[in-house]
Amino acid sequence: MSQSTWAVVFGGPSPEHEISILTGLQAERVLSDGGHTVVPIYQAANGAWFQVPAHSEAKDFLTGAPSGSKELDIVLSSTPGIYAKKGMGKKPLDIDAALLCFHGGVGEGGGAAALFNFLEIPATGSSVFAGAVGMDKLAFGGLMAQSGISTLPREAVLTSGTPSFPGPYIVKPRFGGSSIGIEIVEDIQTARTLLNSSAHLKAGAVLEPYRPELVDLNISFRTYPQLELTDLERPLRAEGEKTGLYSYQEKYLAGGGAGLTHAPREFPANAPEPIHQKARELATAVAEVTRLTGIVRVDLLWDEKTGDVFVNEVNTIPGALSLYLWAPKQPALRVLEDALIEARDHPAVLPPGGFGGGVALRAAGGIAGKLVGLDGPRG
Repeated sequence: MSQSTWAVVFGGPSPEHEISILTGLQAERVLSDGGHTVVPIYQAANGAWFQVPAHSEAKDFLTGAPSGSKELDIVLSSTPGIYAKKGMGKKPLDIDAALLCFHGGVGEGGGAAALFNFLEIPATGSSVFAGAVGMDKLAFGGLMAQSGISTLPREAVLTSGTPSFPGPYIVKPRFGGSSIGIEIVEDIQTARTLLNSSAHLKAGAVLEPYRPELVDLNISFRTYPQLELTDLERPLRAEGEKTGLYSYQEKYLAGGGAGLTHAPREFPANAPEPIHQKARELATAVAEVTRLTGIVRVDLLWDEKTGDVFVNEVNTIPGALSLYLWAPKQPALRVLEDALIEARDHPAVLPPGGFGGGVALRAAGGIAGKLVGLDGPRG
């Protein structure tokens, strides 16, 4: 396995761009220190692609691609792949599989999975379909509810109509993550106003009941070599925090330079064993229903008074790839190696192509005939 060449891919146009950089740099360091040949690939916020120097630091990205980076071309035509410019020509990068470290945006939402499928480069994580469902809070919530998996009600913020549950509400970006853009409102009118005033909600928003008494819990699963779960984590909110929301600052900045491993938390969570068991059962159900693969984190909510546990969200490419949750059971190197082996040797199954054998094309007739009546009303 040490003869394989792995790409670590991070960045991308997303509000979580900086967190993706941190995840990618951590993963690159773990793999390279473990003796692997690693190609670090960075997508800038403007969409440009670069091969960046090995062992780069976070500060090197403050103004974009670090000094010494090499611009890359993404080629989807006859010989697809990722190409490094060389003189007047270009040379394809030899990559056995790519570790995707995108967070949020198109990258985590299935776009990167689709791109690497077209590039014919095996990549970690889920299929484009599962990734898209995981990123869409409305679709994911509906899937959970229809599958009988315990979850809080969730509805789209619409320009008319009345939600089926009373306020106050939490308003979240429909396609966002990392607690960016979340607001608490008293009524639906205020939520609608936010659709136009908040940059994070312009692509759509969802409503959930505001339940500040609920406790955040996290658990991660991975799907290779078999389904395996971590212990349950309880992130701790800042002292005096009254909103009941676990913020971006608490998720990524509270641990200082030491990262999520040293962020305030209980690990394992100080909760009764039945709660740990419920969490394991819910995470297993999420894995089965969504068909998500790779390294995934499931975010839960716990009502300490009733003992109810709800699935809140799923992170198809979680921050730091949840390595801090796996540390007591599996070393980071093993977790990343297994994810890459899964991608290389057991890729996500996609629907077969080529169905039809030309039957629809032969029966179609002329295209002009299909346009008859499509030119609008006649005077």
